[in-house]
Parts: sequence; C-alpha cells; structure tokens
Amino acid sequence: METTGVVRRIDGLGRIVIPKEIRKNLRIQDGASLEIFVENDMVTLKKYSTINNLSDFAEAYVEAINSTIKKDILITDLDRIIASSGPSKKKYQDKNISNYVEECIKNRNVVISNETSPSREIIKEVAESINYIIVPIISDSETIGSVIIISKNSKIIESDEKAAEIAATFLGKHIEE
Repeated sequence: METTGVVRRIDGLGRIVIPKEIRKNLRIQDGASLEIFVENDMVTLKKYSTINNLSDFAEAYVEAINSTIKKDILITDLDRIIASSGPSKKKYQDKNISNYVEECIKNRNVVISNETSPSREIIKEVAESINYIIVPIISDSETIGSVIIISKNSKIIESDEKAAEIAATFLGKHIEE
C-alpha cells in the first residue's frame, strides 16, 4: 500500500476530509459513493461502482451479444471497462475509459461514429481509428456506465445500435431490481 504522507484528524461527527489532490487523481467527484472495508486495524475506502457488482453477469451478456454481431462489445462503469468481448477483449478489459467516453456518459449522449478517421480514444491514452457506438446505462435516473460496440473493419449498423440500446436498458433495469 502506497503512503501519501497526509495525516487528517477525525472531527466530532466522525468525518475526515480526503485531500483534493487525492480526489482528483482517483477521479472522485462530489457526491460519489465510497465503500468502506475494515481489516485488522486498517480502514480502506474504495470508489463504489454499482455496475461493477455485475461484472460476471455482464461478461456472459457481452459474450452472448458478440456471438451474434461479431464486434467488440464493452461494458463500462463511470471509470473503467468492467466487461468485454470480441477479438480485442484483452486489449480493453479493466482499462480506464477516456475523458471523451466519460463526457458521453455524463451528458447521456448516444454517439455513433462511422468515420474511422480521425482517431478517437475509448481507452485512456490509446487513440485508434475505429467505428463505434456509445450508449449510456441509466439506472434509477442516474448514469452508471455505458455499452460500447466497436468495429475496426465494418460500419456500425442499425442492428448494432439496437443491440447496444437493448443492452444498456437491460443492464440499467437489472441493477434497479
């Protein structure tokens, strides 16, 4: 475990302040939820991801979609890719999403691009020439992630768009239950 050298006091209500630099580095925004873990004499805070609890289910789900549409499919939370399927599965799995994808999710934008140039970042700091669709996952009126379909060789077609929309709606509803 890496030390930051920062020491904080707990106030009378049991609160501590996480320094701004740490929140910025970990991309923890105001109102974000954190999980609290206790082991022996250590308290660990971890960013909470509603959709991350579904990673095994999401992995099987994207494999099923991929068997039909034969394109890379990614499921993200607000920070990283939690499930992937297709020829580039290992390239994408557990990678951080780009600022561009974060903005699409935050703004609830469905984005379709069938122009393989210019290059676009889906993964942070990895620009590539691809066709893609990004559909935000919404659960209980909150954006919690996205479904992304990627293709290097063929255009995103209407059936890909419908598959991404159905997947996003299904995952959003599944989390609500």
